[in-house]
Amino acid sequence: MSNFVTRFLKNESGATAIEYGLIAALIAAVLAAILGTIGGNLQGSLEGLNTEITEAGAAAGAGG
Repeated sequence: MSNFVTRFLKNESGATAIEYGLIAALIAAVLAAILGTIGGNLQGSLEGLNTEITEAGAAAGAGG
């Protein structure tokens, strides 16, 4: 029984899988933060572009 416990405590085969899982979770969190920031900036830029196009169309008499 003590031999089983000793082998169990020295077994590190699952540690690598856990480490890879933690690395993947960290990368996903960083990407989500970056994309969230870029997405907000992109939305603001597109809204500004939409306003400019709408105003230019109204000034040109495009009506629509």
